[in-house]
Amino acid sequence: MKKFNTPSNVFQRTIALFMVLVLALAAGCSSVRFTYNQGDTLLYWWLDSYADLEGSQADIAKRDIDKLFRWHRQTQLRDYAALLGNMQRQLAGNPTQADLINTYKEIRVRGERLAAHAVPELTTLALSIKPDQIADIESKFNSKNADYRKKFLDGSLEKRQKARFKKSMDQFELWFGNFSSEQETTLRRASDARPLDNDAWLEERVWRQRRILALLRKFQQEKPNREQAAAQIQAMQRELFGRMESPERKAFYDSSVDQTTKYIMTAIRIATPAQKKHAQDRMQGWINDFQTLATGK
Repeated sequence: MKKFNTPSNVFQRTIALFMVLVLALAAGCSSVRFTYNQGDTLLYWWLDSYADLEGSQADIAKRDIDKLFRWHRQTQLRDYAALLGNMQRQLAGNPTQADLINTYKEIRVRGERLAAHAVPELTTLALSIKPDQIADIESKFNSKNADYRKKFLDGSLEKRQKARFKKSMDQFELWFGNFSSEQETTLRRASDARPLDNDAWLEERVWRQRRILALLRKFQQEKPNREQAAAQIQAMQRELFGRMESPERKAFYDSSVDQTTKYIMTAIRIATPAQKKHAQDRMQGWINDFQTLATGK
């Protein structure tokens, strides 16, 4: 299941738009098929909101996004349906925290697979970025970070805990439907027991943004050829994904995954049979959508 309150960056957001299961959770959309069929446009708009793509650059970006979506539709969606089917079977029984951690790892593997396949398209885009567009991207990062600080770092402890709880409840309700006031009280207690580490997530977010900006500026200065640029993007991907296992951050990420999966286990434990059926039906709807999308519809 989705890990809540994670950092954002260009590559993760690109992955999220393809990982439609995650996108549907984040957007609160009940129809994966509808969202996915608009995904190429949504991804282009999102990229354009950061870099203000123009002329042939915009045309090439649209072409590459379309190509990536075709590959993804033809090769990945049946696998997503199978992963959801496994989640259904776990929920029908008595899933453990280890089951949830394994599912999280499975989703991460698929994200890494997508990122690796997208290297040619990311290389084309990165080499086309101009200095003023790098400034635009940096400005967008700063704006998003300011919004994050306002929502998750400013104000009292109660305000920050409430904002985090609301975000997680939006996602729980998408899976399970409405919760009773007693259930919400239990979940709020479990949520508040987790470390309030939004400042650490912002630190991670800023680190990743700086890494991306530094690479774009390096391309501007050194003018690498396509092969050299692709190798550097692959190296950055390994660095970004490997951050969770790095000596200086592994303990933080391991603790976060542990606390989040325990929190999700609380929601599963208190869910009624009707709420679990709601989750089963929701997942079946997404499975059907993935299977239909895989046929090109």
